[in-house]
Amino acid sequence: MLGGGQLGRMLGLAGIPLGLEFRFLDPAAAAPAQSLGALVVGALDDERALLETVEHSTVVTYEWEGVPFAGARMLERSGHTVRPSTLALQTSQDRLAEKTAFREHGIPVAEFAAVDAWEDLRARVDEIGLPAVLKTRRGGYDGKGQAVLRDDRDLEPGFAALGDGGALILEALVPFDRELSVLAVRSGTGETRCWPLVENWHEAGILRVSRAPAPNLNPALQAAAEGYARAVLEHFQYVGVLALELFQVGDTLLANEMAPRVHNSGHWTIEGAVTSQFENHLRAILDWPLGATDARGVSAMVNLIGDLPDPAAVLAVPGAHLHDYGKSPRPGRKVGHVTVTADAQAELETRLTTLDAALARP
Repeated sequence: MLGGGQLGRMLGLAGIPLGLEFRFLDPAAAAPAQSLGALVVGALDDERALLETVEHSTVVTYEWEGVPFAGARMLERSGHTVRPSTLALQTSQDRLAEKTAFREHGIPVAEFAAVDAWEDLRARVDEIGLPAVLKTRRGGYDGKGQAVLRDDRDLEPGFAALGDGGALILEALVPFDRELSVLAVRSGTGETRCWPLVENWHEAGILRVSRAPAPNLNPALQAAAEGYARAVLEHFQYVGVLALELFQVGDTLLANEMAPRVHNSGHWTIEGAVTSQFENHLRAILDWPLGATDARGVSAMVNLIGDLPDPAAVLAVPGAHLHDYGKSPRPGRKVGHVTVTADAQAELETRLTTLDAALARP
């Protein structure tokens, strides 16, 4: 496992009942996954550390799309099975390549254009219009690495805020009704399954709450999302779990970005689905039969940001399941999550209100 963060930890937890053993590579000696298997402490692009981690392994996977492509590709070229493929990893690390791939496979996206220098920005704004979002092509997450341009006065400070201006992408600002995501899984045999669409609510660029299945979900929307996800899976001959983030605009879905890994918006599947994203990722990369992805009632996942609440207060909420990532508190850091399950949407909303009160600070 390249990366030993909370996603690696949850993959390890899912693998223990299956009799799997893990070795993790992470720069931090206190990585959350350290208690789930052997931990090699080293940089994710350190060739010696990479080779030590994958020695005698059956398969190599990763828990973060920021894993350096060159290191993963080196392992692949040296004969190790790396899943998902390094081509999917490489594409996901460049927003321009990602959006281009979506468009080439008939997946609708907002208008976009490359911005390679300050001189390009004015021309691209004239093509796409304002408001728009200027983003770094690489890196950036949880709201980082982007600037909203609402009028001409935002161009210069927005451009300056993103560094020297090289390798940027300008995207039309989407007036979406809500943010959704679909998680899909494909095994090496080509077997594919999708979980129900999830509705995501962000604050300050950080995912706060996911509701699954997305409320007021119609079959046509689910079918469209699954079709887009399957197109991506087939294009990359993908093996493992993939998350596709989407904007809903009326009855239309626009693809925003993909994550070639298990995903924050899929954490609800641990308690809320027949088979979790973590178990199915492991099944897929080992070419084992995939598990059913149906939802068990309705669920909501609430991220715990900054620090952890009193466990007793959380667990007093009916249907609440607490997950502590073993991370030290820090403003803006995801240190855990709570999944709340229920049989019906009204009951779920009542339980979420109770959870909000339990999470409130005095």
